[in-house]
Amino acid sequence: MNKAQGTIVSAISGYYDVEIENEVVRTRARGVFRDRKQKPLVGDRVVVQLDNQGMNYLIEILPRTNEIGRPAVANVSKVLLVISAVEPDFSLELLDRYLTFFAWKNVGVVIYLSKADITPTEKLKAIKCKLDYYQKIGYSVFEDAEELERQLPTMIQKDQIWTLAGQSGAGKSTLLNKLENEANQETGAISTALNRGKHTTRQVKLFKYSSGFIADTPGFSAIDLFKIKVDELGNYFYDLKDASVKCKFRRCQHIKEPGCEVKKLIEEGKIAKSRYDSYLKIRQEISENRMPEYLKK
Repeated sequence: MNKAQGTIVSAISGYYDVEIENEVVRTRARGVFRDRKQKPLVGDRVVVQLDNQGMNYLIEILPRTNEIGRPAVANVSKVLLVISAVEPDFSLELLDRYLTFFAWKNVGVVIYLSKADITPTEKLKAIKCKLDYYQKIGYSVFEDAEELERQLPTMIQKDQIWTLAGQSGAGKSTLLNKLENEANQETGAISTALNRGKHTTRQVKLFKYSSGFIADTPGFSAIDLFKIKVDELGNYFYDLKDASVKCKFRRCQHIKEPGCEVKKLIEEGKIAKSRYDSYLKIRQEISENRMPEYLKK
């Protein structure tokens, strides 16, 4: 029997579809994974035993670089974060929560502002002004779907897995439909009562895109920041981290310490005060081990 390496592109009812050299093979997992309390995930690099009789078995899961989301995706290279300008309304606080979470997971983020075309001109101008700051601190920001579609194929490198994330109703499925014709997710109506969309994607799947893959997941609304150590939180705000090398104290928490470079730069307008406010709010949540109200709905 032959063995081959591939990537799990979907999992449903105990079957795993694995892409091996541009062909998708349906497999079942050996019982050994259950014994080891291992569960194969979409995105896992795996070894498959190919059987000429038509039953292929997944026999080994190669080491993961990470796993994120609920349900989880393994080996994520980058996140395409979809943040809406309206419906649901643009939120710097939510943006910072996502960026902090993915920084903690050591996954890079590209920001896409959705629904710019239905946003009032002045409101859009104000949002773009706020997003300029994020470009200055190193994030790629796209405000036009066609421009994103043009550039994305060159950004996704060979065998990389990118995943979409963002608040429900922000337009993840709409964007994925634009990027990949196979991705015919139902586009959900907005739930105005909660100012959040209904989850329209039911399961995780990887779609071949350029020389890599794009995943769509139903998760990422309630991002869990509670496992971050409170004294390490500043490391996941890259602008604060860069400034902190000039703080008087090496483990400065940027609260009341004298000689704090972060607070100095905030006063000078070089670090956005909204970023510091987000830092303080998340810090308090971690300290109190509680979930913010808008994530409980």
